Amino acid sequence: MRCESQTSQAEHEHDFLASVREGLRRQPKSIPPKYFYDTHGSHLFDLICTTPEYYPTRIEIGILERHGAEMAEMIGASCVLIELGSGSAIKTPLLLRHLSDDAVYVPIDICEPHLLHSTQRLQAMFPALTMQPLCTDYHRLPAHAFKRHAGRRQVVFFPGSTIGNCTPEGAIRLLQHAAEQVGPNGGLLIGVDCKKSPAVLNAAYNDAAGYTAAFNLNLLARMQRELGAQLDAEQFAHHAYYNEELGRIEMHLVSRCRQEIRLDRESFAFEAGETIHTENSYKYTAQEFQHLARSAGWHLQSTWRDGAGMFDVHYLSLSATEPLKLAR
Repeated sequence: MRCESQTSQAEHEHDFLASVREGLRRQPKSIPPKYFYDTHGSHLFDLICTTPEYYPTRIEIGILERHGAEMAEMIGASCVLIELGSGSAIKTPLLLRHLSDDAVYVPIDICEPHLLHSTQRLQAMFPALTMQPLCTDYHRLPAHAFKRHAGRRQVVFFPGSTIGNCTPEGAIRLLQHAAEQVGPNGGLLIGVDCKKSPAVLNAAYNDAAGYTAAFNLNLLARMQRELGAQLDAEQFAHHAYYNEELGRIEMHLVSRCRQEIRLDRESFAFEAGETIHTENSYKYTAQEFQHLARSAGWHLQSTWRDGAGMFDVHYLSLSATEPLKLAR
């Protein structure tokens, strides 16, 4: 199976270097979370999803197991299903099994080896479905990236509460871009993590096995290996906490001492305790997310949630005329 790519390896490396250099120049310093996901980082994230502390994966899987058939009926069994940040696509079969053989699946991910492996696994499970993997940054899809499917209903599938990695303003821009891609007949099926006890949230991003810490620190290893950065990774520590005022988990790499990172003939100084902000994960009530989505032109049609109210899966359309189904 071949994977279509809209950016070359050289462009990926240039983007990575430019993003890291720009992020280390900032005060406070920050690097976008998309650079977690090389092959090793993707594997570490899969391990995070198996930990007892990290509840979103198993709860969303449970919702999809119970309501996947209803979701498929609402989005259209013959649709073009476009999954953003597909990763290992472990939840996707729970939806694909209810689609018709003439449906098309378009997984999009930034890590090509991981994308190819997961698509090959799904193709073996669903040999009748057409699958068209696309290796790119889904934040940078060109206009009408899916014009080959013009005339067919296109639905964006965005599980995992990955929308929480964007600021609310960034989430609105991403959802607006998704609306432009799928057109007026399109849909959006999206997983959203809910606000809850800070203790539960803090535990989820500080698992006892240390996988989240390794995932965060792997960013430094990528910088060393791919960009030639000179740094001492052992002098940085993982730190994640729930910022209740902003409604988000924040992940940081904390400098243990005064030190510097050297990159591309430039030096970046750190004081002890200074951080690189590597990720946000915003949490939303159902009402907050509905308001955010409406700002991007989407209208809520149905919500499915677990019994404890930990996680929501929303279906939205660009039409306000479809009958609303209440959350259950």
